[in-house]
Amino acid sequence: MTPTFEAQLAAAWPPDRWQDVTVLVAVSGGPDSTALLCALAALKPPGPGRLIAAHFNHRLRGEQADGDERFVVELSGALGVACRVGRPAVADGLDTGAGADRADACRSSEETSRAARYDFLTRTAKELGARYVVTAHTADDQAETVLHRILRGTGVAGMAGMAEARELAPGIALVRPLLGINRATVLDYLTEMGQSFCHDSSNASLDYTRNRLRNDLLPKLAAEYNPRVVESLLRLAQLAREAQRIIEVDAAALATRAIVSAGHAQIVIDTAPLAEATPYLVREMLMAIWREQNWPLQAMGFDEWDALAALAIEPLEAQRKRDFPGSITAERKGEKLVLNKC
Repeated sequence: MTPTFEAQLAAAWPPDRWQDVTVLVAVSGGPDSTALLCALAALKPPGPGRLIAAHFNHRLRGEQADGDERFVVELSGALGVACRVGRPAVADGLDTGAGADRADACRSSEETSRAARYDFLTRTAKELGARYVVTAHTADDQAETVLHRILRGTGVAGMAGMAEARELAPGIALVRPLLGINRATVLDYLTEMGQSFCHDSSNASLDYTRNRLRNDLLPKLAAEYNPRVVESLLRLAQLAREAQRIIEVDAAALATRAIVSAGHAQIVIDTAPLAEATPYLVREMLMAIWREQNWPLQAMGFDEWDALAALAIEPLEAQRKRDFPGSITAERKGEKLVLNKC
């Protein structure tokens, strides 16, 4: 017999890991986050730890968005859980036009909204002294993420999908305990409980890439090519995660041999050890340096990483210098590659 939703959640994220600390639960009011909050409240043992719901009202859907906020506040109260609400000073979406301009505006709106939401969660977690911020991304979300990255162009790390946990800020971990649970299980749980949830009308709009993947492309792939396409994407993500762990070990070993000095704003790399490595591993080493330095990764695409790796490993013909996103300058000086954050 398939374990219940609460049993699956407890297995993925055992309560003894979080029962004595403050946990901030991101709750939109949709089915996934509603189920997550209800299940965490049911699973929490007595103790000094606190569950606190966090809802960010993007103010993009007028009264419907305000209704979602009221729902989350009332649900939290019924569960005996405190609730924090955040709102932007103005709506954080963008007006959309037509055609390519409309698609660009929608992408920008998605990115802006996500950044505002995570900024709110991070600030609130710091204010409350929360050890964990928990989101309700499911296995279906993971499959959509992997497919989205494949379509945009990605490497092994991108195909690994969302991590089950990562550092959100010093001392605060972002946890996604539902990544192994599909949305059908979530809906069954809510039905069995008789628990209502909110319906976000914007989820039906095909203006947004994520919605087109969920409502158009994935169903078409399932109907016409592979009825188990979601499982296939999840298996690909698992294999990519395993491969990425091996790659990260090799990249770290290469960095140990190659990095001459590392400061807050400058990294000096000896290019000689890089001659033995593949361009792929050199790129992975450079990405690891970016992450370690907390330099901006989002604006660095394949072309930028490839150009940076070429600067490090190609035979030196002249002094070369190139600027990269985030005010990063890379300059080849003899056998050294010097990275500076301006």
